[in-house]
Amino acid sequence: MTDAIVIGAGPNGLVAANLLADQGWDVTVLEAQPTPGGAVRSARDVDSRYVHDTFSSFYPLAAASPTLRALRLEQHGLAWSNAPSPVGNPLAGGGWSLVHPDPADTAASFANPADGEAWLSLVDDWRRLGPAVIDALLTPFPPVRAGARLGMRLARPGGFDRLRLFLTSVRALGEQHFSDEAGRMLFATNAQHADINPESAGSGFMGWLLVMLGQQYGYPVPVGGAGRLSQALADRFTSVGGTIHCDSRVTEITVRDGRAVGVVTAEGTRFAADRAVLADVSAPALYGDMLPPEVLPARLLKRLRGFEWDPGTVKVDWALDGPIPWRDQPELAPGTVHIAESVDELSRTAAQITAGAVPSDPFLLMGQMTTADPTRSPAGTESVWAYTHVPQRVRHDAGPDGLTGAWDRDEGERMADRIQARVERFAPGFGSKVIARRVLTPHEMQARDANLVGGAVNGGTAALHQQLIFRPVPGLGRAETPVGGLYLASASAHPGGGVHGACGSNAARAALLHDRLRFRK
Repeated sequence: MTDAIVIGAGPNGLVAANLLADQGWDVTVLEAQPTPGGAVRSARDVDSRYVHDTFSSFYPLAAASPTLRALRLEQHGLAWSNAPSPVGNPLAGGGWSLVHPDPADTAASFANPADGEAWLSLVDDWRRLGPAVIDALLTPFPPVRAGARLGMRLARPGGFDRLRLFLTSVRALGEQHFSDEAGRMLFATNAQHADINPESAGSGFMGWLLVMLGQQYGYPVPVGGAGRLSQALADRFTSVGGTIHCDSRVTEITVRDGRAVGVVTAEGTRFAADRAVLADVSAPALYGDMLPPEVLPARLLKRLRGFEWDPGTVKVDWALDGPIPWRDQPELAPGTVHIAESVDELSRTAAQITAGAVPSDPFLLMGQMTTADPTRSPAGTESVWAYTHVPQRVRHDAGPDGLTGAWDRDEGERMADRIQARVERFAPGFGSKVIARRVLTPHEMQARDANLVGGAVNGGTAALHQQLIFRPVPGLGRAETPVGGLYLASASAHPGGGVHGACGSNAARAALLHDRLRFRK
């Protein structure tokens, strides 16, 4: 018997386990994969001399997260590194749009001085609102105290303009503040980290949030690979007495008298939990697979049928024998690079994905990992990746390759060729630098992490209709579930995707609160 069982050793699961263990709970974590980490892991399986992050790489939200900072993971081997520039994109007309470490330098980089003034105004908004925004975003919904602080700031002069910033589209934000593509593209491309098209409400907030996180914190990476972040979380947990069992896939949650009391693994091993079960798994897996339907309200099961995944992902990793040969060398080398021709192209790409088409000119998120962390590959070389989104259900291919969404080896390689050709437009000769290449299709991503269903990396769409009180379904905007002692701790819960630990923290806080209330009776 243990006090709590945490299903899944991704970052949210490990954060939850740490917080419960810090309160003296006896906690057991069960992980399906051979090692902890979830979508935060790294390896040398592309080329033994190169470290490649298997999934995620850059962690501005981790740098801003009060929960992760409070865990003091640096005492458990974690160190951070930043590229000279956190993020940027080459421009179709030549040159780059870059975030510089100093906001004044970012402002000075725009050709039009008025655009620089607009940048500094947006930075000023961030300085006024950023701490309250982070608190409101990363605390349980509704964020009463954090929301009150944010409301007080919005009530000051200019507050309506700032409130409009939260609700506007990223296209409108760019056109209102910047005279050309340089500023507009910085916000629009960063907004594409979530699956919200440039015309949608909320995309402006997403672009502003991520750009300003980059301006304040950079886009840091763990020295030695993303897996070092997961390892630090695991080491901290075991140092305070926690237990992790890998190769232990949970298939069933045991419910007795309306309360979760344990789990069963695929091998038939039973683990009993006296106080709580926390599930760092997707909402469909928790409610559709692990629980018997009779313990759930029929209304929930009906709503779950409307749960919407974010788009799938195809990711390509490269080992290069030298730096990327950019057509125009940036003033500062960015760690994160976005590849797109224009905001209009981003809109076309989003529309193609919505229509079930594999994009003809895919938007790319790229990582120059050795630029961000020199330990990732031999001196003078580069460890690189790029990923792009594709429909969960492919109806047709907007490009010339006849891709069907089967995502077998052949389709994966053809999509990788399309991605690589896209890079070549901005970096002629890129292909000649490639020593080794690996392609992760949506199927392969899900095989390596069951939470990445169809290659979805955010635990469900980030669109407004599945956020806040609607996440994961209407009426379940918190970590609590209809089953007593059972809590959803994954990115399917509020506030959603991103390596910030908030989903795990919210679940742990809920478990602690309900446990205190339970034993007061």
